[in-house]
Amino acid sequence: MFVDEAKIYVKAGNGGNGCMAFRREKYVPRGGPSGGDGGNGGSVYLEANPNDNTLLRYRYNREFTADRGRHGEGSNCTGHSGEDMILQVPVGTLALDDETGETIADLATAGQRVLVANGGRGGRGNQHFAKPWHQAPREHEDGFPGEERHLRLELKLLADVGLVGFPNAGKSTLISVISAARPKIANYPFTTLEPNLGVVNADGGTGKEGREIGRTFVVADLPGLIEGAHQGAGLGIRFLRHVERTRLLVHLVDTSDANADDPAHSFEVINGELAAFSESLTQKPMIVVATKLDATTDRTRLEALGDYCKEHGLEFHSISAATGDGVKDLVRSIADALDKIPKASLEQASDDERVQATVEVDGSTQRATQHAGEDRNS
Repeated sequence: MFVDEAKIYVKAGNGGNGCMAFRREKYVPRGGPSGGDGGNGGSVYLEANPNDNTLLRYRYNREFTADRGRHGEGSNCTGHSGEDMILQVPVGTLALDDETGETIADLATAGQRVLVANGGRGGRGNQHFAKPWHQAPREHEDGFPGEERHLRLELKLLADVGLVGFPNAGKSTLISVISAARPKIANYPFTTLEPNLGVVNADGGTGKEGREIGRTFVVADLPGLIEGAHQGAGLGIRFLRHVERTRLLVHLVDTSDANADDPAHSFEVINGELAAFSESLTQKPMIVVATKLDATTDRTRLEALGDYCKEHGLEFHSISAATGDGVKDLVRSIADALDKIPKASLEQASDDERVQATVEVDGSTQRATQHAGEDRNS
């Protein structure tokens, strides 16, 4: 099951309470206070895992609480800190605060780890309250509560190319021909109910041990759009978030004799739905592809679509995925277009958000502990 949205509740561990104790040893008549500090509570992190591709694990298990810190003990013994909790999410997951809508982090890199709830600081024992005029303090601090948050996780697949178009335009057939993906293919609309990913080798070479060499890219096949999708018609536009990260859009238009719609009008309708979802999608480079060439005996509408694309400065191809006609040229053209488009890094976000949220993969636990220590010493 493909799940690209989830709401979860995370709670960092509370800090342990400080201890009130006094030394009672033989030959130490005035031992003084010896209450240890409480341990720090465990923090909650999100980590991008390249082996995950869905948020299914968070569909039914939605509450996560990190381990609390242990209480301090006598003889100046500090309690153990709680274990941190690391939640694995797919690469490309966007974490948002469900209450404020604030973007907490964009986990677009494999291994990236983000702190989403900081563990509570442990309370101080009575050893810290000793003064020359107050040598037997009975004061101690309770542990501080850990942060808690309601998060909304949104998965945006990381792909180089996004296939868009009307239902039954041939998107699933194309991705099955050019990659190892095996989506469901049938002769009726809305066959595809969830996005499919496929890796394409544009140059078709293999090296040692059967490894592919040459230019490769990832293609995302999106469920078909229809007119009024931005108002909820059909499957709506909920899957269009997955093409927001793509560098290139490939717009498939059915020009076969079985389709009575005007291809140019169909192209404009889908473009309108893309614009209704996000203006940034209309700014992406696009290649227009006329499909089902083997089932097109009347080439009038095909030529009209080609003229329309030429008039609007769009690259145009005509293919038949069933017979393979024009497919190789299309794949090479896609690879050539991607070579000219720089790979985007993370989605635009303020530097303050990244500094606040992102934690280096190495030494992440130490950072949380250091902060707690600095607070205690201040």
